This record gives sequence, structure tokens and C-alpha cells, in this order.
Amino acid sequence: MKRLKQELLIFFTLLILLALGMHFKAWINHPIAHIEALPHSTLGVWHPLYITAGVYILLTAIRILVNLIKKIVKKSQ
Repeated sequence: MKRLKQELLIFFTLLILLALGMHFKAWINHPIAHIEALPHSTLGVWHPLYITAGVYILLTAIRILVNLIKKIVKKSQ
């Protein structure tokens, strides 16, 4: 359960960082209007979750690869 909470925290932190990074001016100038315009997006209503999931999967694969390399190096020593 602790691991799930940690991964959800990583996912939602990534969601916020990506949203702020892509639409910083909109979040600063008119955040409510920006959220209300989401259903009219050309990428679709759920695009923030899809993009975040893609980046999360990529980062998770990198984390797994790094941990695997660490284990291999540790075993060889």
C-alpha cells in the first residue's frame, strides 16, 4: 500500500508539473477558464492524463533499468 501511495504521488506530481510547464500563462492568468476549456481541446478531454501516463511509463522504465544496472554492478563486486 505504501508503494502505491508513493507511485500515485509521483504520477500526480508529474501531472501538475507537466500541466504547469505546458500552460503556465493560462494557469497564472485564468486557471478556471483553462479548466473549463478542457472539453473543447483538440487533443481531447483526457489528454493531460494520457500524456502524463506516457511520461510516467517512460520514467518508470528508466527507473527500473537503473535499478537493474545497480543490482548487476553490486552483484559483480
